[in-house]
Amino acid sequence: MTESLPTLIENSLQIAWDYLEGIGELADQQQTAEFLLRNVQSQMLKGERRALMLSNRAIESYRKQPNHLQLVRWG
Repeated sequence: MTESLPTLIENSLQIAWDYLEGIGELADQQQTAEFLLRNVQSQMLKGERRALMLSNRAIESYRKQPNHLQLVRWG
């Protein structure tokens, strides 16, 4: 069964968000959400439709940002 595109986006973002939150690398919520959404949308425009692949690639891109850890809120 194929997920609708909004459901696919939502599921992919939730996987990525939960992972980043779980490892303590969730930065500013608005910036993180926007980054992950742009990344997932970009991948989907290239034809990717697997939620886990979308989320894993978004996480990888996020973690490769040079300043991603400086945005993390401690406390």
